[in-house]
Amino acid sequence: MLYRGMDRASLDAAYNNRAAVREYPAISAERAKRSEEVRQRRRFHADLRYGTGARERLDFFPADRAGAPVLAFIHGGYWQSNDKENSSFLVEGPVARGFAVALLEYTLAPEADIDQIVAEVGRGIGWLARHAGEFGGDPARVFVAGNSAGGHLAATTIGRRDVAGAVLISGLYDLEPIRLCYLDEKLRLTEAQVGRQSPIRGIPRERVPAVVAVGAAELPELVRQSGDYAAALGIAPLVLPGHDHFTILEELAKPDGALCNALGSLARGALA
Repeated sequence: MLYRGMDRASLDAAYNNRAAVREYPAISAERAKRSEEVRQRRRFHADLRYGTGARERLDFFPADRAGAPVLAFIHGGYWQSNDKENSSFLVEGPVARGFAVALLEYTLAPEADIDQIVAEVGRGIGWLARHAGEFGGDPARVFVAGNSAGGHLAATTIGRRDVAGAVLISGLYDLEPIRLCYLDEKLRLTEAQVGRQSPIRGIPRERVPAVVAVGAAELPELVRQSGDYAAALGIAPLVLPGHDHFTILEELAKPDGALCNALGSLARGALA
């Protein structure tokens, strides 16, 4: 057995979110359409460079007023697929709640390894902390969110002085099972990288304003990882009934969604 009593086939299935959600192709197509509509309808600053790499860039959607808190959102895709453009659909919820939104992109595996990807995201957050004011955001109130691999990457930023809080959605907080399953074919994780880049192995000493959210209908390993990481942070996980690994993002895209409400509570300091 490779991990927690699972052989390779079982472990592969335990982390194959797309195979577990039959509706994934339809969800993905519908969100691509909604994202394009948002990009056509809303004014935003496209492809702002935070580094020298081709994908070290972000899109910045201003709030309706200057000095707004900023939500930096990091897309998922198991560190090896997706882009910022297709996350544009979820901008509507936070903007309606008074946030500016920055959609971060990063170099994908296998072109980049996990150390480089984490470093790029860190540079992106640092860039926002220095430059958000130029686009109407408050550089002292940068919040970070991400889903799936993006949840992992968002978690690597907590504890930074330039991060005011985090909403971690369906994330991966221990990379050991990722190293042992099909996902490692492009990532090629080493044991040292698993130790360095697994958020659960580097809990900040001071309590971090954070929400660890997961859908109740997600794969058991995703639910377990979120529960374990929330416990390590000293908080209860936010388990959202009826949601799988993909539909959970609707709770951020809707102004009155559970994740938008949690983000608002973070900004007010209610969850500090």
